[in-house]
Amino acid sequence: MRSIDLAPNSERKVMDVPSGAPSSAVQTALPAKMVARNVDAFFGKTQALRGVSLEVATNRVLAIIGPSGCGKSTFLRCLNRMHEVAAGTMKGTITLDGENIMQIDEVNLRRRVGMVFQKPNPFPTMSIFDNVAAGLRFNGHHNHKHLAEVVERCLRQAALWDEVKDSLSKSGMSISGGQQQRLCIARTLAVNPEVVLMDEPASALDPLSTAKIEELIYELKANYTIAIVTHNMQQAARVSDKTAFFYLGELIEIGETKRIFTTPDKRQTEDYITGRFG
Repeated sequence: MRSIDLAPNSERKVMDVPSGAPSSAVQTALPAKMVARNVDAFFGKTQALRGVSLEVATNRVLAIIGPSGCGKSTFLRCLNRMHEVAAGTMKGTITLDGENIMQIDEVNLRRRVGMVFQKPNPFPTMSIFDNVAAGLRFNGHHNHKHLAEVVERCLRQAALWDEVKDSLSKSGMSISGGQQQRLCIARTLAVNPEVVLMDEPASALDPLSTAKIEELIYELKANYTIAIVTHNMQQAARVSDKTAFFYLGELIEIGETKRIFTTPDKRQTEDYITGRFG
């Protein structure tokens, strides 16, 4: 795939977008699943987001990139009101299928918009089986046959079933870090979300586990809308259809991933991608 030199001199390098990266230019346009308009976020008197407006397309992967402290994770948490857990507040509007998320009960919203965190967090006192089934039981599902079917389906979706099918009764903490992260993804999928948010899901994993998570993200978008925060720009190029660049709490630029990584419109985006800062 062609890459261009954005630098004013020959010493500057630009990332090549992998030839296998998804390109939404050849995908059928779908209505936006979530829409943010003029979103400001605050933690006390500190403003973490300023006037962020963007759309998260249905059954696509949105990568959110930018240096540490730029508001990436805050924005992700605003999408299912997790920022409220840390006493954060928000102005502006975010909609899910056209409905203002502030008018949706937060428990129901977080079922529909699930979250996978940076550090794998299986429930330590629960088995692998019970980790996946926990959300279903919380929502009143107790039929063992039904639970077993959902647990197997979700572990298969998370590409983990073949590795743990003979040890479902063992602790969720007994497996490797990469397996724990896929277990957490399976747990999120079990409650049948519409959107899956991932906050640097592979940052603490080895290269092999990271590759499995990336393959999983690419496969899951057939059934789920995904937004992923990542510091790894090559990862963003590999897994996403669109990329949003945040800086100092503002959305600087959003566009098709190939374009963002080859011909960005904004100089700040170019400087970040080419390593001038961040």
